[in-house]
Amino acid sequence: MADRPDVAPPDTAPLDAPDLLHPVVLHHIVNSLQWPGLRPLQEAAVAPLLGGSDALLLAPTAGGKTEAAMFPTLSRMASENWQGTSVLYVCPLKALLNNLAPRLETYTGWLGRQAAVWHGDVTTSRRERIRRERPDVLLTTPESLEAMLVSVRTDHRGFFAGVRAVIVDEVHVFAGDDRGWHLLAVLERLRRIITAEAAEAAGAGAVRPELQIVGLSATVGNPADLLRWLQGSGAGRRPGLVVAPDMPVAPAVPAVATASAAGPPPGEIALDYVGSVPNAAKVLATLHPGEKRLVFCDSKQLVEQLGSELRARGVTTFLSHASLSLDERRRSEEAFAQARDCVIVATSTLELGIDVGDLDRVIQVNAPGSVASFLQRLGRTGRRPGTVRNCLFLTLTEDALVQAAGLLLLWGRGWVEPVVAPPEPRHIVAQQLLAYCLQENKVGDRLWADEWNGLAPFDQSAEPIVRHLLRLGFLDSDGGMLFVGPEAERRFGHRHFSELTAVFTAAPEFTVLSGRTEIGRTDPMLLCDPVEGPRLLLLAGRSWRVTHTDWKRRRCFVEPADSGGRARWTSALPPLSFTMVRAIRDVLLGADPQVATTTRAATRLTEIREKHTDLVHPAGTMIVREAEADVRWWTWAGHLANRTLTASLGDLADPRQNADEAFIRLRSDLTPAMWKAATPDLEKRLCLPHVDEQALAGLKFNAALPPRLAEATLATRLADLPSAKAVLAEPVRWYTIRRESQ
Repeated sequence: MADRPDVAPPDTAPLDAPDLLHPVVLHHIVNSLQWPGLRPLQEAAVAPLLGGSDALLLAPTAGGKTEAAMFPTLSRMASENWQGTSVLYVCPLKALLNNLAPRLETYTGWLGRQAAVWHGDVTTSRRERIRRERPDVLLTTPESLEAMLVSVRTDHRGFFAGVRAVIVDEVHVFAGDDRGWHLLAVLERLRRIITAEAAEAAGAGAVRPELQIVGLSATVGNPADLLRWLQGSGAGRRPGLVVAPDMPVAPAVPAVATASAAGPPPGEIALDYVGSVPNAAKVLATLHPGEKRLVFCDSKQLVEQLGSELRARGVTTFLSHASLSLDERRRSEEAFAQARDCVIVATSTLELGIDVGDLDRVIQVNAPGSVASFLQRLGRTGRRPGTVRNCLFLTLTEDALVQAAGLLLLWGRGWVEPVVAPPEPRHIVAQQLLAYCLQENKVGDRLWADEWNGLAPFDQSAEPIVRHLLRLGFLDSDGGMLFVGPEAERRFGHRHFSELTAVFTAAPEFTVLSGRTEIGRTDPMLLCDPVEGPRLLLLAGRSWRVTHTDWKRRRCFVEPADSGGRARWTSALPPLSFTMVRAIRDVLLGADPQVATTTRAATRLTEIREKHTDLVHPAGTMIVREAEADVRWWTWAGHLANRTLTASLGDLADPRQNADEAFIRLRSDLTPAMWKAATPDLEKRLCLPHVDEQALAGLKFNAALPPRLAEATLATRLADLPSAKAVLAEPVRWYTIRRESQ
């Protein structure tokens, strides 16, 4: 998909769409920005957003989504004389907010209005100023919004009563995990404030103000579903439009296919196999000298290792990942934006719309977990006239090579993952009940269910969770009113209940300091593993010698070292989807992505295919006996489907196994007759996977749930019932691998 599609939506986007904007906004677009015109997406968004419709704006990275949302919204602000904080611009990352702030400050300044940023790194004095002056546009995160709602220092009713529009940037990032449910719940509480304050100001007969919701996203596989989800309780009351840059503006029902469905966008894509981090650094050091290269890795450890190797080869290298200090990340990103012949190595923190200047090349080490993520990264290039989007895959392992090939196969078919919210977010319901009681001090024990406007699962169906919170003392009750109880104070009351507004449980890390300068954070296991000689860390691409560890305050002090540092963090990549693993199977069966493949990558793929000849079949799954004690069912179904099947197979499955993306270990004495007798109607008897206590501990707020509900929540999220059923509908072939005796 090109940055400037040449086909504008007909009918609903007239040629004079810019003339519908407020005259002052239009004047500055022409004279201050000196734009010759609006991009098609921006033209298409004008009429529906000026009309107050909810919308999802779709365009690739750098497709002008922010302006497409802001120009009509600012026009409404001026024409309708919105006062106070009337627009919320919500982002998933603080760095993205910081990056957007100068642009939005400029745009609001055209109208004599103000924009301000509020997130966890904003100083206390700056927050006090925001409370006093109430900017017209507030850039923030869902967590900071809720912190404002529960804070005794913020008059949340006065502050948010005038909000008329919420713009959610990178909405697909929210929707794919629990932060999305948290965002929806917070927005419903804002709706209640807006409605209540408007009714009080104008009387019971006043027209209820509607909160306009605008989502911004890159390519997704199910845009209409995503928009309906984002609308929350408004989905049944308000129109919703999916606005894409090269197709008509259409109702959210039926779904509008994204442009990628017609096939991959143009670009230069190459696939290589290099086998090791030093080899990847060697290729990068010699490839495209004089150009600006952005390298994506899917772990912080790999970022550190590759950054260190590149610097050792004299390459000007910058690093960016979430465990580096804020100052360290800013220095890297600013220096990279201003430099030319250099490399920045990053995790997905730079996948989103943070501006790092014009890029020449994107390099992907190994493979991202989704086509959508690849499209985000690919969209970082090809922005300058005369350039095309490009990405070079440097794979380090055989698994990474076939995964990259499978991903590119799906990309070539025009497939993009649907964005689906995690099911049954009961723990977020418990968190919201506590947060709302903290916000209002006391809540009626029969009225709490109204506060989320009937949005499931924050409705009356949460009654068992309320009873559990009362029983354990998280909530207390008196005179028909609910309020925060002593157990909630004990568990979440530290630092003004800041733990209650953070949806995720982060792994513990130690802050690393060189003198008074914070370098970043590291896994505590690196500080207690036995070592010979000095303890050396790798952080910010440099080696450090540990001089002192403050265990109580979780800090360690370091000084520079020449080399030899180690990097480590506890993290797990999300499981691959059924579709992705099936694409990997297609690669093993001989399918090749239509991209440039190096000779060494093609040679290694041939070798890998030869090793898997007996494990893949185009017409079904395979049960393979390789040794008396090794029987595997090669489902090629993905981690979640295989967990579901393992739980459902009962004693047919080996109980000692860990679930794999490709296969399930079966009992060693299994025969075709036993299999046939036990599995004819298994698709009707599928079970949810078992949940162990360690996994349950990773579900934040699980202590605020009845144990059976906490287990059910996690078990549902560890399952893939549709894919398991699809596997069971396929024929199974039995095969025995006979090895010649040595």
